[in-house]
Amino acid sequence: MQFGIFSVGDITPDPTTGRTPTEGERIQAMIAIALKAEEVGLDVFAAGEHHNPPFMTSSPTTMLGYIAAQTERLILSTATTLITTNDPVKIAEDYAMLQHLAGGRVDLMMGRGNTGPVYPWFGKDIRDGIALAVENYALLHRLWRETNVDWEGRFRTPLQSFTSTPRPLDGPPPFVWHGSIRSPEIAEQAAFYGDGFFHNNIFWPMRHTKQMVGIYRERFEFYGHGGADQAIVGLGGQVFMRDNSQDAVREFRPYFDVAPVYGHGPSLEDFTAQTPLTVGSPQQVIERYAAMREHVGDYQRQLFLMDHAGLPLATVLDQIEILGAEVVPVLRKELARDRPAPVPDAPTHAMLKADQTSRQNVFTANGGERP
Repeated sequence: MQFGIFSVGDITPDPTTGRTPTEGERIQAMIAIALKAEEVGLDVFAAGEHHNPPFMTSSPTTMLGYIAAQTERLILSTATTLITTNDPVKIAEDYAMLQHLAGGRVDLMMGRGNTGPVYPWFGKDIRDGIALAVENYALLHRLWRETNVDWEGRFRTPLQSFTSTPRPLDGPPPFVWHGSIRSPEIAEQAAFYGDGFFHNNIFWPMRHTKQMVGIYRERFEFYGHGGADQAIVGLGGQVFMRDNSQDAVREFRPYFDVAPVYGHGPSLEDFTAQTPLTVGSPQQVIERYAAMREHVGDYQRQLFLMDHAGLPLATVLDQIEILGAEVVPVLRKELARDRPAPVPDAPTHAMLKADQTSRQNVFTANGGERP
């Protein structure tokens, strides 16, 4: 089971002081958060991709490459790579390069983005969102696995005998998660390829999350990648912790009430009751997230959003310290208990490389015939 932090890179005023960090401060804050995540023993740091205010994470490969040079163990991911508005050729090249620089510690989360105007900025039409996601990923999938690719589709110029460079490190491309909140078509896409499905359920009730994950698991099995319990599932989450739950609520409430995404809406109490947002003691967080598998089954990755809504960097780093010291060690044990043997671990580069080597050995032993 992997645990980590994801950040959308919002630049939001601190409602308790009125101060807004600069873009440079926010960029440095995200780097500090990633380094803290490795320091406290977390597994993953993921950065979103956005091209509009109040976000500043327009170039996740640049940021993740910088973080890769300062870390040794942390898996570096995207919290969204815009498969709709990015050229799949450029995605193939950029993330293969990052994979080399990070020694394989890279995976991606494909998504369509959360802002309609981004489509025309990159010459696309939001009405083609699903079709773009399907076609662009089909090409990306081939570019990482084939050389001399011939291809023609609706949304970009044809390719003739094209080979993207560099080739994926050691052969296997970065593992891909398909992120979606509400689109069954994306759950279907993840299942078709046997990729991971990440449901960023931070704004949704668990019944919706259960439904979306259930669709993905059922279709994963349908396409012959293994049993439904062998599908690769990730979840989003949000927490704010203090030793005393009342202190946590008192401190977090001003940030919640005016947060750009969910502020001025449901009360903090209503929102925590209806979604995975947990504001309270570390034990309350443990109990809430240990129960997630009752809704979605045993899963592979849990990421937490912690640096949002204007929270000061010092507070975020303190929250990550609590998460790493008091919460995640217990969750690792709880979620490992009674975990069925067929349930796989979250894929890593080493696992994918070993699997590719094993399949190649079988291929060779069969005299070049597929088993």
